[in-house]
Amino acid sequence: MGSFGPIAIGIVIALIALAAMSIRILNEYERGVIFRLGRISKGLYGGNGPGLVIIVPLIDRLVRVSLRLVTHDVPPQDVITRDNVSVKVNAVVYFRVIDPTDAVVQVQDYLVATSQLAQTALRGVLGAADLDELLSNRDKINDQLRAIIEGQVKPWGIEVPIVEVKHVDLPQEMQRAMAKQAEAERERRAKIIKAEGEFQAAEKLGQAAGIISRDPVALQLRFLQTLAEVATENNSTTIFPVPIDLFKPFLQARRGEHDEA
Repeated sequence: MGSFGPIAIGIVIALIALAAMSIRILNEYERGVIFRLGRISKGLYGGNGPGLVIIVPLIDRLVRVSLRLVTHDVPPQDVITRDNVSVKVNAVVYFRVIDPTDAVVQVQDYLVATSQLAQTALRGVLGAADLDELLSNRDKINDQLRAIIEGQVKPWGIEVPIVEVKHVDLPQEMQRAMAKQAEAERERRAKIIKAEGEFQAAEKLGQAAGIISRDPVALQLRFLQTLAEVATENNSTTIFPVPIDLFKPFLQARRGEHDEA
């Protein structure tokens, strides 16, 4: 009986150690891929998670896979666009694992593999685009990148919902050329607006001249209005030559009154 005590204690310790090796706890965002003697299998309890998963010690091997969205920065890539402009571009790729088994079995390291594919796709898509398209049509390029990357990583059980080109670094000489182009475009628009304003003013003046030519009294009224404006604005005495035709209607009216009398 005396020797049974240490043996029982050893058995209990062995059972505790065996239980510790058998029990795995997977978080809600985790799934487990279990290999039993090298083959894909499910645990004794809990399947692939989440929660409590029990495996067979020394026979089963569990690989944890996170299902959370991964944000990966693509390192800056030197790209020559279709119109032979050298630029440096970086991007960000958002992807997640949707099939843990494929992500473990089909590729050795899906994080590294996805990063390499993103770099290759970035150089390929931007190399086939013009600089103007790269700067102005960013959404189209993002969609092309996402479609190419997702098509390559889908067999690995990975989904790519978003790809965004973050920054386009242009050479200094190209930045100066684009600044001059933008300035020239602003000057062109300003000249067009000024010309349109002059055209409208000339058109209105032509209409006014037509009205005045048909009614001489209108010219006289305009002359009097100008005199009133000058008298209001200037405090000094201003002398204007007044044409006799301005008073002709009044003289004729006066003469008619005398004739009637």
